[in-house]
Amino acid sequence: MSAKRIDQARPFLTLGVVGIAWLLVPVAVKTFSRASFFELTAPITATASHVRDLQEYWSLRAHTNRELIEAGRDLARVNASYELATQQNADLQAEIARLQTDLRLPPPPRYRLEPARVALRDFSSWWQRMVIRKGRNFGIPVGAPVVFTGGVVGRVTEVGAYTSVVEMISNPGVRLAANIDGDSRPLSYRGGVNPAFGRAQGLIEFVPLDIFARPAEPRRLVTSGLGGVFPPGLTIGQVVGVEASTDGLFKTGRVLLDPRLSELTEVTVLVPVDEPPQP
Repeated sequence: MSAKRIDQARPFLTLGVVGIAWLLVPVAVKTFSRASFFELTAPITATASHVRDLQEYWSLRAHTNRELIEAGRDLARVNASYELATQQNADLQAEIARLQTDLRLPPPPRYRLEPARVALRDFSSWWQRMVIRKGRNFGIPVGAPVVFTGGVVGRVTEVGAYTSVVEMISNPGVRLAANIDGDSRPLSYRGGVNPAFGRAQGLIEFVPLDIFARPAEPRRLVTSGLGGVFPPGLTIGQVVGVEASTDGLFKTGRVLLDPRLSELTEVTVLVPVDEPPQP
């Protein structure tokens, strides 16, 4: 082999040696290295997010007084509607508690709502995830569900000292139990292969044969509560089409997720609250 060919192959030989060496490294060392890298880069991600918030603040300062007055008026209307919704929610919660007592039903899992700012959105063909600016300092555990006003965002997969990684429901590796709204039969949802500039989507399997959906008449897909991760009734997306699977026993379908998932700036983490011991 000539010296020229050896020089051309040297980068590939080096890459191969590094890859083999990494495979031989113990798992504990790999885990420690990955966690250390995550903690070292977390301040950079959080600082960049704080800088964006500061830029947004000064951009808002450039608005005229008339624009601010109109925005305040609109905000007052929204707050009034939220106050009414809060009162209705309190009445519904009291009714649910009464029915649970009368029927002697076990109480549902309790959660503490922890809002968090999004520091980084990392979308590619291989994964769909985001980094939020809260971690162990706010008691966020691994596996906690993450939601927003439109429904499910995902679940926490990694927790650092001040940041956490959220695996979104559009990620191809995510699977969860779901229901068609108004139908109690369980389905299986998983994230799909998402286009770079298109709307995020997912897939459903084991759909009963009597379920129909099309783009003109979509069906809302919600969490079933099975598995103990997500509370039941949270919106996942809209089923826009189903077709018979290869075995002919069930159907498979396509789910369009909320387009706001790729633009979220703030989410809410549902932190499980331990129930007090029963006397």
